[in-house]
Order: sequence, then C-alpha cells, then structure tokens
Amino acid sequence: MTNTTVFPKDFLWGGATAANQMEGGFHEGNKGLNIADVLPGGKQRLRILAEPGFNFEIDTDKYTYPNHEAIDFYHRYKEDIALFAEMGFKVFRMSIAWTRIFPKGDELEPNEEGLAFYDRVFDELHKHGIEPVVTISHYEMPVNLVKEYGGWKSREVITFFERYAKAVLDRYKDKVKYWMTFNEINSGLIMPIMSLGFSIQPGEHKYQSVAQGLHHQFVASAKAVQYCHEVNPEAQIGCMIIYAPVYAFDSNPENVFYANQEARLFNNYCGDVMVRGAYPAFAKRFLKEQGVELEIEEGDLKAIQTGTVDYIGFSYYMSRTEKAEKSEEDKAQGNIMSGVKNPFLQASDWGWEIDPLGLRIALNDMYDRYQVPLFIVENGLGAYDKVEEDGSVNDDYRIEYLRDHIQAMGEAIEDGVDLMGYTSWGCIDLVSASTGEYSKRYGFIYVDKHDDGSGTLERSRKKSFHWYKKVIASDGADLS
Repeated sequence: MTNTTVFPKDFLWGGATAANQMEGGFHEGNKGLNIADVLPGGKQRLRILAEPGFNFEIDTDKYTYPNHEAIDFYHRYKEDIALFAEMGFKVFRMSIAWTRIFPKGDELEPNEEGLAFYDRVFDELHKHGIEPVVTISHYEMPVNLVKEYGGWKSREVITFFERYAKAVLDRYKDKVKYWMTFNEINSGLIMPIMSLGFSIQPGEHKYQSVAQGLHHQFVASAKAVQYCHEVNPEAQIGCMIIYAPVYAFDSNPENVFYANQEARLFNNYCGDVMVRGAYPAFAKRFLKEQGVELEIEEGDLKAIQTGTVDYIGFSYYMSRTEKAEKSEEDKAQGNIMSGVKNPFLQASDWGWEIDPLGLRIALNDMYDRYQVPLFIVENGLGAYDKVEEDGSVNDDYRIEYLRDHIQAMGEAIEDGVDLMGYTSWGCIDLVSASTGEYSKRYGFIYVDKHDDGSGTLERSRKKSFHWYKKVIASDGADLS
C-alpha cells in the first residue's frame, strides 16, 4: 500500500477525547454524578458496573475512581489547547458532560456554571483557530436518570435529552459547527450499561430492553438533529457508531453467512435508522426471532425519517473475525467485541488486532451503503509508553500504527470515498473507558499520571507529537 493521495485542503485533522475521561473536576461547578463518576478503576470496572444490584454510588473504601480527577482538563484546558494548536489541529473532538448542564438530568433549567465552562473552552479553541467537534452524549448519562427512570428504557428520557440538547444547541449555535448526538450508539447492542444506562437483570429479555432503549435514542437523536438544523442551518450534525468489518474465519458458507449477519446487526442496524431514516429490512426478522415487540408511538417513525444525520462519525480500532461455532480457545480479545483470533493479524498490548486495511474496507463499505460524508472520529493505539531518562517517549510503534491507518484513508479517498476528517483518539493521554487505566496510553502528549494515583499531571510531548504535527502541516503528504 502506498500513500499517493494528498488529502484535501479542507480536511479536518485533529484529535479526540471525551469529557468523562479527561475533565476531572467531577464535583465542581455544580456538576452532578454521571455513570463514569461511579465507575471504579481497574480492568473489571465494566463487569462491576453491570452487576445486578450495583447501586451507582461512590464507595471510596472499596474502590478508586480515576475519572474523578482524570487529567484535570477542567483546570488545564488552556495549556492543553495550546499544545493541540502547536500540533496544528484544525478540529478538536470533545464531549459535553450532560451532568454539568443538567446535574440530575430531569431539571427544567440548565446549570449556568456548566454552560459557562464550555463557553470558555470553545472560546479558547477559537482563539487558536480550532473548530470544536462536539458529542452531546458520550457514555456519561446522569446517575439520577439511571436510578429513577431505568435509563433509556424509559420514554421520559427522550424529553430530558431533548431539553438538554436544545440547551446546548441554543447556547453554542455560534460557536460549534460540528455536532454528533450519541457516542458509539451501537455499543448498546453489546454493552447497554454504558450506552443505554441499564444492565440486563436475571430473567430480563435482553433484546426487548436493548431494542426499546435504542428506539428511544433514535427518536431523541432525530429530534436533536431537526432542532440543530433549525437553530443553525449551516451546522452539521452526525451520528457516531463503532464500525468493525466482520470477516468469515474461512470459506465455509456457514461461517460466511454468520459473519454477514453479525456485520449487518452490529454495523448497519443503527446506521440505517439514523442515516436512511427507517429501520432496515433485516431488522424485522431479527426482532421477530428475538421475540421483540417494539413500542412505537405515533410520530416516532416520522421523526426518524425527517431527522436523518448529515454525516457518519465512527470509531475504528480493529476488524473482527467470526465463525458460527467457536470455543473459548478460539476467542480473540478486543474492544467490546470478541470474535475469533485472526492468524494474519498482530495485536496490541491489550489484544486488539491491528488491521489498517480493515479501515479502507470499512470506509468503502460505509460509503457504498450510505453515500454521505464520513468522519473518522476515533482511531489509535493503546500501548504502554516508557519515559526515558531524558524525559522523552519514543513511541515509534504508535507512529507506525497511525501511518498505516492514514495511508489506508488516503487509499479510500482515491477509491472515491468522501472523507471529512480524522481525529486520533486520546490525542492527550487520558483514562481508559474500558479498563480505567492511565497506563493504556493513546496520546501524542504524555500526562504524568499512573494507575496507582501517583503523578504530577505534567504534560510533555512524545515523539509522535512532532510526527503528527508534520502530517497535518503537509495535509497527509509527508508520513515519513
């Protein structure tokens, strides 16, 4: 593979983060508790969160909570934005913490302290010529909505989200051009506790709850899209999904068909609704076979039809290989997906298989299906970084990973894909969503903070910082 493409001059180069993984200041500015605030540190945190009977309260005698301080962007945003500007970022993908704006989620009026904080952040970004790309809800549902309403199982949450979305769209209509509604919405099919605000209880019909929760999110997203277009017709608002091509383990037709079905459900179910404005044809049979009967109120399908997104934002970290029958020994590690091990791919320190060609496949698959602009808003390598005696971090492995994926993007553009931009995930080291670790680092900027809670939070530039600066300055022409 060769990079023969000079990326378009208006290509949106930048980096990506999420409020709950970087802001800290979890109790400041009248902020309320969200799901991430009650997530304990450690590799078992998602399992603990999903356990029946988990009370969504903080227990410092039992657990540590790295998200509470995170990397303290809440107080250090000017320093961090200056570093992003030094790299030449054109955009910075971030999220707004729902509970900074509506601390409990069901209030009638927003919290001015929270609104003012993001005013300051957006103003600082614009001062440096950086456009914010804002996710309205990124894995940080208010705990009150989880405990009192059952998360997105409740139709009432549509009203609460609509009120929240209108508040931020009104406030920042002149400061934010690029929006997304829900982060990785299709993760609800696998991990409903983070995306939908509920875990599956013993005896509960999993797909009934998940499909209904997703339906409520589809309606809420469509209403936010419509409102965004009303308040600022020049703004662009997208969805955000996880996309992972699904390969059959071999040419056995049973495995090919199984992989195809998995891809349709995980990659296309949510995308079809939010981009095409209707449930896909295969959904009818899937929901019927799962015994799901969706409660769809009058006006829901019309809202979904008219509230389609302008572009698809997506995360790409890995592909997935599947076969119809697999043993525990076959299984590969991965993000929240676990297929079988692919003998042709190497894996990261955390077992995520590295597949740059899969990104080109993903881009072509999505553009062939939807014919709307695409935006890679998460991609990167989580790895252990070593700080040398002179303070440097020589992360050539990260440079190699990113170079290969950016080359794949260039090839996809040559293939005819309309690609808006690229924001590398965790452009500054932050708390891992899946494991609660600081040691799982993605950033171009090293943050002196460690899994045991020690560290100064001081920032320093890794080798990849200087490399990515050169990539942006050359619009992707110089990947050396």
